[in-house]
Amino acid sequence: MPDRRNEIELNSAEVAEFIQQTQTIIVVTNGPDGFPHPMPMWFYADSSHVCYCTTFRKSQKVVNLRRDRRATLLLETGQDYSKLKGLVIKSTAEIIDSYDVVVDTMRAIRQRKPPLGFTESLEATLIRSAPKRVVLKFVPNIFISWDHRKLGNIS
Repeated sequence: MPDRRNEIELNSAEVAEFIQQTQTIIVVTNGPDGFPHPMPMWFYADSSHVCYCTTFRKSQKVVNLRRDRRATLLLETGQDYSKLKGLVIKSTAEIIDSYDVVVDTMRAIRQRKPPLGFTESLEATLIRSAPKRVVLKFVPNIFISWDHRKLGNIS
């Protein structure tokens, strides 16, 4: 059977659109026992596809990334095989421990979550939580993508 990999890869515009449309990213770090440690996270991405999320500074993700900065990110959609679409981003992580950056990142992530928007109550919760959190910045190294819809109706 011929390799159809090139037919299903996302082009750069499709990668950008998919990242902007996806609400949750699976962050996979290298756990202390050698097993992958996957966790779903809300995030936002800048125009260079650098992804940002926040987490508690004592979380296992942070412990793992302090030991090994490599992380793999997964975005995916689709229920049926013929509709599967995904993106793997092999990245290098940076931990940013700045209250202002945490607050800005939390706001940017919330702005991607309509129709919640901002209320005074939500803003107060964000401000209270920020001192306990850090930002995880994932700089992409390699993209691996697929969109089975490009193959037509397959089973």
